[in-house]
Amino acid sequence: MRLVGPNGEQVGIVRVEDALRLAAEADLDLVEVAPMAKPPVAKLMDFGKFKYEAAMKAREARKNQVNTVIKEIKLRPKIDPHDYGTKKGHVERFLKGGDKVKVTIMFRGREQSRPELGFRLLQRLAEDVIELGTVESAPKQDGRNMIMVLAPTKKKSEAKAEQRRARGADKAAEGTEPAEPAAAPAEGDTTAG
Repeated sequence: MRLVGPNGEQVGIVRVEDALRLAAEADLDLVEVAPMAKPPVAKLMDFGKFKYEAAMKAREARKNQVNTVIKEIKLRPKIDPHDYGTKKGHVERFLKGGDKVKVTIMFRGREQSRPELGFRLLQRLAEDVIELGTVESAPKQDGRNMIMVLAPTKKKSEAKAEQRRARGADKAAEGTEPAEPAAAPAEGDTTAG
């Protein structure tokens, strides 16, 4: 078998018994890294440390991984302007956070015969948030509902980084504000001191 030393140096082709003896002398493990190679390749290493480092790398990769979430907002075709503004604010917040938004318009009763109201409302919402997101799937009727999906223009990782920077700037601004001076006792105040 071809043997690789603990620091990556080539030891050469040795017998299995000799490789096991060298591993025992160095107080390391003999790990077969390429069993299909001719001759098979083995490495002297601390296997416990290797497994620990691999687990740490995997954890770090998971920590940096970003999960895209689809948030959902439900509207009605006859929505009050103030309620529309509130729902639009939620959509903007979700898009700024890097999440996709599924906008659902629910039709009831006779509203089902007027799908153009819902279509116009979804188009208006898409135009209002055009700088934050794009229409990923155009409005389409699905039974009693009409659905549209908006995708953010920024990636989730960029949005998270921007939020962290904004929080850091807010904390820095809090620390630099001058402290309020202590109130001096009024003249003739006998309760002080």
